Amino acid sequence: MPKLKTKSSAKKRFRLTGTGKVRSGAACTQHMLRRRSQKMKRQARGTMILCAQDAKIVLSYMPYAK
Repeated sequence: MPKLKTKSSAKKRFRLTGTGKVRSGAACTQHMLRRRSQKMKRQARGTMILCAQDAKIVLSYMPYAK
């Protein structure tokens, strides 16, 4: 069997935690920040854990990340 390829865009954007959850950066933090509230910008710092439905999709892009 040939090896499966990992999607390059997924390996740049997502990482797994020690328990196997998918961690990513928060959305809406790159531009047009002056119209967003300070609370939204503060809560978008750091990383977040994806919900189970989204994590299932992301893990299908990274076949060897388990």
